[in-house]
Amino acid sequence: MENQEMQTNEPKSFLQSNTAKMIMVGMLTLFLLIPLLFVQDLIQERSQRKYEVDQEIATLWGSDVTFYGPILRIPYQTYENYNVTDTKTGATTIQKRAFTQYAYFFPNELNNSSNVKKNESLKRGIFNPIVFRADMKFKGNFTAPNFAKLNIPEANVQWDKAAVLVRTTNLKSIKSELSIKLNQEKLLFEPQPDDKSQYSLLATNNFNYSDLAAGKPIQFQFDIQYNGSNSINFIPIGKTTTIAMDSDWESPSFEGSFAANDNTKVINEKGFHADWKVLDINRTFSQQYAASLPNLEDYAFGVTLIDTVDEYQQNERVSKYGFLVIGLTFLIFFIIQSVSKINIHIFQYSMIGIALIMFYTLLISITEHSSFSLAYAIAGTAVITMITLYSISILKNRKFPLFIAAALTVLYSFIYVIIQLEDYALLVGSIGLFLILGSVMYFSRKIDWGK
Repeated sequence: MENQEMQTNEPKSFLQSNTAKMIMVGMLTLFLLIPLLFVQDLIQERSQRKYEVDQEIATLWGSDVTFYGPILRIPYQTYENYNVTDTKTGATTIQKRAFTQYAYFFPNELNNSSNVKKNESLKRGIFNPIVFRADMKFKGNFTAPNFAKLNIPEANVQWDKAAVLVRTTNLKSIKSELSIKLNQEKLLFEPQPDDKSQYSLLATNNFNYSDLAAGKPIQFQFDIQYNGSNSINFIPIGKTTTIAMDSDWESPSFEGSFAANDNTKVINEKGFHADWKVLDINRTFSQQYAASLPNLEDYAFGVTLIDTVDEYQQNERVSKYGFLVIGLTFLIFFIIQSVSKINIHIFQYSMIGIALIMFYTLLISITEHSSFSLAYAIAGTAVITMITLYSISILKNRKFPLFIAAALTVLYSFIYVIIQLEDYALLVGSIGLFLILGSVMYFSRKIDWGK
C-alpha cells in the first residue's frame, strides 16, 4: 500500500512536464518556418514567371504608349564668320559659312479623342497579360510661327522646307497608315532613322508653309491606331491641350503631372471615361524652340491599366501570416492537451503543421486556374477538414475537434478579411489579434503551468 502511494506521488520527469512540451512545440513551430519560406519562394518564382510572360508578350504585341506631337519644324540659315588667308599675299579676309538649323513650334490647339479596348486573345497558358488596342484621333491647329522670339531673322527662314514631326514610343506597333491632313493637303509620315532620343521620330515630306497657310492658321487632323500594353501617356505641347479617353478597362490608375477632370471622370464595371485639359500656363516650357527639341517626359500624363486582383501578391500577403496560423493552431492543441490531459505526440504536431503548410501550396496552385476567393475557400476547407478528422483520432472525441474546426474557420476568415481590406487592414488586424490574445488568456487561466 505504501509502495503504491509512493509510485503515485512520484514526480514526473522533465520531458513529461508542460515546460518541456512547450519547448518542443515552439521548436517545431520555428522549424516549420523553413518550408514556409520555400512556399514564399515558390510564390515569388511564379510571380516572376508571370512578369516574364507579360514582358515577352508586350515585346511582340506592343509596349507602353507615349505620344509627343505633332510638331511643326521649319529650317533656317545661320552664318558663321571665319578668316581666310591668301598664301601669296598674306592678306586675310573674313568670309561667312552657312549652316542649316531647325526651329520647332508646338500647336496652338491640340485635341485628342482616344478609345482603348482590352484584348484578351493573347492569353498564354494560365497567364493573361494587360494588352490593348488604342484608336486615337487628333485635331488642332498651328498659328503663324514667331521667329522673333527665337531671335531669328525671317530672311533666314526656309519656308518652303517645312515639315510636321511626331515623336512616340512603340513605333513598331502602329497598325494604321499614318498620314496628316494639313488644311486640304494630305501628307504621309515616314520614320527617321537618325533620331537618337528615347522616342521614335516620324516626319512628313517637306511642304511650303507660306503657300499652305496663306496667312491663316493651319488646321491639322490625323488618326493613329496602336497595339499597346500597360499604359497610355500624352505630353501636353498644345497651347491648349484637351484629351478625352474612353475604355472598357474597369481598373484605371490615372497618373502623371496632370489630373483628370473629377467632374466628368466615370469609372464602373463597364470601363471608364476621363478628360484632361492643360493650358500653357499650367506647365513651364515654351511653344517654340531652336536647334533641338526639349525632353518633356516629366510633363507626361495619362492612365495605367492595372490588374487590381494580383493573385500572386495576395498569396504572398497570406503566406506572411503563416507563422501566426501555425503558432495559434499549435497553441489551441496545446491548451486542449493541458485541459483534457490527453497526450499529443510531437509527431502528431508535425503532421498538423505540415497540413497547415499545404494550405499555401494548394492556394497558389488553385489560384492560377480560378479566382483567389474560390481558391482560398477550397484550400481552407480542405485543410480544416483534414485537421478536424485527424483531431478526432487523436483526441478520441468530437467536442474538441469541432472546437478546433470552428477556431480554424474563424482564423482563416479573419486573415481573408485582412487581405481584402486596404485602408483598414492594420486597424482590423490589431483588433483581431487583441481579441485572439484575450481568448487565449481566458481559456488558459486555470491551467497549472507548474506541473
